[in-house]
Amino acid sequence: MLTMMIAVDGSEHSLEAVRHGLHLIGQGLRAQVVLGHVQESATLTELATVGPAAAANASVDAGMDLLAPAVALLRAAGVEYEVDVRIGDVYPTLLDIAEEHESAMILIGSTGEGTLSRIFLGSVGSDLVRHSQVPVTIVKVPFTDD
Repeated sequence: MLTMMIAVDGSEHSLEAVRHGLHLIGQGLRAQVVLGHVQESATLTELATVGPAAAANASVDAGMDLLAPAVALLRAAGVEYEVDVRIGDVYPTLLDIAEEHESAMILIGSTGEGTLSRIFLGSVGSDLVRHSQVPVTIVKVPFTDD
């Protein structure tokens, strides 16, 4: 059975990646799911105010809160999953999560950024595509007429 790492940041875009993973499993893909989430490192002010351990605990707790909707989707579908919340630079840490779980694929939601935004700001999805050793699927949120 292969492992599918789904990058989740709590946004609707990342939930669409979870839904896509569930769709693949529903179509017969035998896969384990790892929900990967990365919190950025605490600022110097946060470290000085609350201390490194408290800042790290707060970051992990915040990450778990952001993962709650994704966890709810997987539970509702009866799909087993693991959660891996870490602190660091987002795309390299997501790559570390995928590698350590021996993921065969990575799913990530599209941010919907335009070309100019990607050029100037970069994109976690684009960085994953460039640097990952396994296939990366960038999942777009479906268009609606609302």
